[in-house]
Amino acid sequence: MASSSSYILFIFNFLLFSISMSSSNGDFHDDLLESITVSRMEKTTDLHFYFQDVVSGKNPTAVKIIGDGYGFGTTFMIDDALTHGPERDSKVIGRAQGMYSAAAQNDMALLMIVTFAFTEGMYNGSSLSMLGRNHVVDDAREMPIVGGSGVFRFARGYALAHTVWFDPKTGDASVEYNVSVIHF
Repeated sequence: MASSSSYILFIFNFLLFSISMSSSNGDFHDDLLESITVSRMEKTTDLHFYFQDVVSGKNPTAVKIIGDGYGFGTTFMIDDALTHGPERDSKVIGRAQGMYSAAAQNDMALLMIVTFAFTEGMYNGSSLSMLGRNHVVDDAREMPIVGGSGVFRFARGYALAHTVWFDPKTGDASVEYNVSVIHF
């Protein structure tokens, strides 16, 4: 009988101890969170560059991987130059790598899945990821920036695209991008 009363006493003390630890209004929990939280300053960065989409010639940077013509479902894999100016021979500052697909059956809208990988200057080695709808017939198109790496870790923001020139015979284009991102 003594062993069962010691067992009951042990359980009672254990429960009492557990209740007293959890009724501390979360002081321990809050203190722990405060000690591991890192204070970060968010920055806003505005970028301006050009996307050189080359579908024609011997060395295209956009290659059709599926689909007929340019209709619904047609998909291109890209490794396009990002340049300082709108001319194809302007200084290359990075690459636009990913794909775009004709995503609308009755409209000219693309699904853009693109990483802007920077290779020059203070953003060398950093990247931004864009995922969104590009209604190419509009003069200005807005697409979301959903992430980044390097300097742009935890990036979020938007990209505004404007077609500078487009050759309907070849499909080649130069697109101006103004990108605004918030990051740490």
